[in-house]
Amino acid sequence: MNKYSECLFNGIIKENPTFVMMLGMCPTLAVTTSANNGLGMGLATASVLVLSNFLISLLRRIIPDKVRIPAFIVIVASFVTMIQLLIQAYLPALNASLGIYIPLIVVNCIILGRAEAYAYKNAPLLSVFDGLGMGLGFTIALTILGACRELIGAGTIFDKAIPFLSHYEPMTIMIMAPGAFFMLAMLTALQNKFKAPSATNTGSSKASLACNGNCASCIGSECKENRMTIETAREEKETAEKEKKAKEAQISAKTKQEGSEQ
Repeated sequence: MNKYSECLFNGIIKENPTFVMMLGMCPTLAVTTSANNGLGMGLATASVLVLSNFLISLLRRIIPDKVRIPAFIVIVASFVTMIQLLIQAYLPALNASLGIYIPLIVVNCIILGRAEAYAYKNAPLLSVFDGLGMGLGFTIALTILGACRELIGAGTIFDKAIPFLSHYEPMTIMIMAPGAFFMLAMLTALQNKFKAPSATNTGSSKASLACNGNCASCIGSECKENRMTIETAREEKETAEKEKKAKEAQISAKTKQEGSEQ
């Protein structure tokens, strides 16, 4: 598996932002009342992910480190505005269904997380594949969640009636707010039952979990490498400061000695 296919595999399967990392829960729970809404929201987020990752990676040597977060937000907000205007123009029904959750893509932790953890440290093409993998993983997760809720709550999938469910009385609660929590809990329970890697799966060994058992500081496949890089840089900085102080002390001692001799 090369680096590009690994980025796709990580985003869709190994580090799925919804089912494994448990990120972006606000749109996941709010808009998945139907498969159409889940698919639309997922594709909109995926588009912003790919475009923002690409531009941030291109500008990574230009953006000052101290203002990188505001810069990321400005870039992401620009692309979200473009996507929202396109949806308003060509998919007005979807725009009405998603409502305020399209502008809220700006503060989606998946997008800012990948910008900080990956795009700001890697080449543009790799960053595009990382955004594509995470975006597809998010889209698939939202579509599955929306399809399950729509099937149980309305007896349809993508607004198409299911023939063998013609005599089935839909559970309307599944397309209401509580249904999102019920369905997510059921899917997560199935994931844990089959010992699939997940942020909530305590039955698996720590090595098989996406966060290696350290969910509080997990940022994906790059977490271990990033932590090692940060720790190495900190150690080098501390060593340099110690050497500088030692030299200053030597110079000071030498100066005092020369003064006493005179």
